[in-house]
Amino acid sequence: MLEKVTFKSDIEIAQSAKMLRIEEIVGQLGIEEDDWEPYGRYKGKLSLDLFQKLQNVEDGKVVLVTAISPTPAGEGKSTVTVGLGQALNRVGKKTIIALREPSLGPSMGIKGGAAGGGYSQVMPMEDINLHFTGDLHAITTANNALAALIDNHIHQGNELNIDPRRIVWKRALDMNDRALRKIVIGLGGPVQGVPREDGFDITVASEVMAIFCLANDLEDLKARLSRMVVAFDYDNQPVTAGDLNAHGALTLLLKDAIRPNIVQTLENTPALVHGGPFANIAHGCNSVIATKLASKLGEMVVTEAGFGADLGAEKFLDIKARYAGINPSAVVIVATVRALKMHGGLAKEYLKNPDLTALENGMPNLEKHLETLKHFGVPVVVAINKFVTDTEEEISFIKEWCKSKGVAAEEADVWARGGEGGEALAKRVLETIETEKNSYKPLYELNVSLQEKIETICKKVYGAGEVQFSPKTLKQMKQFSDFGWDQLPVCMAKTQYSFSDDPKKLGRPENFTITIRELKPSIGAGFIVALTGDVMTMPGLPKVPAANNMDVSEDGKAVGLF
Repeated sequence: MLEKVTFKSDIEIAQSAKMLRIEEIVGQLGIEEDDWEPYGRYKGKLSLDLFQKLQNVEDGKVVLVTAISPTPAGEGKSTVTVGLGQALNRVGKKTIIALREPSLGPSMGIKGGAAGGGYSQVMPMEDINLHFTGDLHAITTANNALAALIDNHIHQGNELNIDPRRIVWKRALDMNDRALRKIVIGLGGPVQGVPREDGFDITVASEVMAIFCLANDLEDLKARLSRMVVAFDYDNQPVTAGDLNAHGALTLLLKDAIRPNIVQTLENTPALVHGGPFANIAHGCNSVIATKLASKLGEMVVTEAGFGADLGAEKFLDIKARYAGINPSAVVIVATVRALKMHGGLAKEYLKNPDLTALENGMPNLEKHLETLKHFGVPVVVAINKFVTDTEEEISFIKEWCKSKGVAAEEADVWARGGEGGEALAKRVLETIETEKNSYKPLYELNVSLQEKIETICKKVYGAGEVQFSPKTLKQMKQFSDFGWDQLPVCMAKTQYSFSDDPKKLGRPENFTITIRELKPSIGAGFIVALTGDVMTMPGLPKVPAANNMDVSEDGKAVGLF
């Protein structure tokens, strides 16, 4: 397999791959012709009826892939997810991968794409990273249709007595565009509508996206959409999408998008890529429908949750798994030598140099994530995602450190070698599932107060010494309790770069204070968002966006996606 260890770019590897026609991938899973629809040669959508047909089939084991706190050095969580899925198939387990759909915002901003990497990618990566099957566009349209209906309702007489100063529903765009965070609409006279302040969220931060990924079926989708709080009236009572009679139209716009997308990896492992809420704003997991359907179609499902375990994994285990009735069999936490050295204080330009001291100084970040996952009672395996600059001494140091903590750890060389490079990890995951006790339970009960839920997450997951609540938040907690919303789980909106709400505090900060500046009701999704620090629901582009390096060749092939 030495010929595979190359330095081709991700897109060069993808464009030279031999994909199977999508009907062959579907055929591997025994799906009948009436239960899927092709979207071209290499993509398809599965029927929602398929889950009903398989409801008596035993669920496969669900393995969650998460990571240490992300750094500019890169962790490769999606790459390990794909590589592990391919590896499990190689060792004889019928495995399906379940991933989120990439957002065009980060793809055009910093990431440049999000379909895995090297020889562990989902295909066709160009389509997946761009418009795919149009799901995100449908979600954007549904979000903005509701915004238009709100403003039209006010313009046409405002029967619901909506206070224009208390409209909480924003417009959406699947792009990083800081200029749209705060805008004024309705200017130009009476026929142009009612002037008011407004703003845009990125599509993956829209509550429609969160609902899309938590709904169990079409009827549940419609019911959740109807419960979305869009504004408050002059008596400070909530106004919902159902009050505007908008939920039927929104469901209509989403009726095809809600069907899971099926594609394949470079090694032709089936992959369901569906939905994609941000994890530093929303709950950061692919759709419940895709994950549950994958667990009916395969022996094992490998899925991921966004950013580090303090965000994506916590939300998977406290929100998604709770609502979906998923009992995860194991959690794989991805770590890299490079990222740990950066958490240990080493500057990015020196990460390629061996440095055991910086590595040792960075281990507390991994240690805190491991402590967090122990609270949930799920078996854990550390995957050391290999980079070409890693030394044997550095890899061995991490393995020995994990051994001293009683945690299983394996190297994963899946970028360079695909599934073959993940076989040791796959076998270790299977062994851990068989031998370790699984006593999964969410971190908190739903019947405790919002304040107690927030404090539990901040102290047990982040390691905060104190949690401060702004006067606005304290007022909102009382109001939300009066509305009966205090029985919902909490979805924290926090920087992904640090356990604290300060992105500059890398490693494992201690004795810090987290400030909750306000709450946001996502009643349709079924959680309360707690905003900390300066987290934005509409990101901006970096000084040199990845889009500046993107192009299309004369023969129509994408250039610059990675």
